[in-house]
Amino acid sequence: MHELVIRGGTVVDGTGAPARTADVAVDRGVIVELGRVETRGRREIDADGLLVTPGFVDMHTHFDGQATWDPHLTPSCWHGVTTAVLGNCGVGFAPASPSRHEWLIGLMEGVEDIPGSALSEGMAFDWESFPEYLDALERMPRALDIGTHVPHGAVRAYVMGERGARNEASTAEDIEGMAAIVAEGLRAGALGFSTSRTMGHRGIDGEPATRARSPPRSGRAPRWSRRASTTV
Repeated sequence: MHELVIRGGTVVDGTGAPARTADVAVDRGVIVELGRVETRGRREIDADGLLVTPGFVDMHTHFDGQATWDPHLTPSCWHGVTTAVLGNCGVGFAPASPSRHEWLIGLMEGVEDIPGSALSEGMAFDWESFPEYLDALERMPRALDIGTHVPHGAVRAYVMGERGARNEASTAEDIEGMAAIVAEGLRAGALGFSTSRTMGHRGIDGEPATRARSPPRSGRAPRWSRRASTTV
């Protein structure tokens, strides 16, 4: 007997093959049979008239705050998403020095129109470094898998403080500090590094969001800039 059999659904497998009516048998979380499944299941789902598909991976979300308090990541869980990627557009909440919490919330509210009041109420900010943020995410039981990038805005604010918020030019020492944070985040399990190149991205104060700038005209490009599109 199978653990689960989904019967009579319209299977769209993501390969480009035509949709077809089929049963799907699952044991220990793995699809073991597809087609006409004769064996019964301990649990059976009648999927007649419904689509049966692989879980969707949403590559661009801004659940960075919500992921710390909502195990279901609504409304994505209602629409077939089983993996969500956070930390996009260079906005996020780690690393986060205690003095920059409200600024990071204002940046997310301005760029992504997520109510700052909800973020302020929902997030405990029981982390400071990016690895500590990953630990906080791991402590939350959840219905969806998640992964996250290291966000440029948070990194710049952590290293440069108000200078970073005003988009002042970074020094060589600033760049070394930011590179170290990104490297630490990647070692801890970040998917990559994200930034913004869109002039429409502005914080709630109207300041342009932190963005990656062109490397200096002479000398090597800063090490962090070469990580801008890194995915591991």
